[in-house]
Amino acid sequence: MEKGDFLDEVHVRILRVTEDLRAIQQTLNCAAMQAPSDPELMEALCQLPEIDSLQVLKSALDQMRHFLWFYMQVMTNESEEGDRLRQSLGQKALADGMISPRVAAAEKFKRAADTALLQYLSDGKVRKPN
Repeated sequence: MEKGDFLDEVHVRILRVTEDLRAIQQTLNCAAMQAPSDPELMEALCQLPEIDSLQVLKSALDQMRHFLWFYMQVMTNESEEGDRLRQSLGQKALADGMISPRVAAAEKFKRAADTALLQYLSDGKVRKPN
């Protein structure tokens, strides 16, 4: 996949996720306004599956917010410090071969876990928590 195609796909996914998040917010806002006058709706909104679903969403959004903050710091920081950080991230990947196998394996597992989390967050599918 070419860089342009990759970036176009990411842009489209960002737009889709943003639209979905706005729709979810609007729906939850309407439910929150109706719930006080509708005891059945209030009971349904307070049941465990709905609360769990909201906790999963909150957790995913918190993780994405932290990642995006870091990503924006690295990618938009034009200072010498930003350049050093980008270089150190690149050099860290190269240096993994020079450190102990145990530490290198731990770093690879950490990166794999981060990649899996990002893939999970970027999937448009609804998944149940384990």
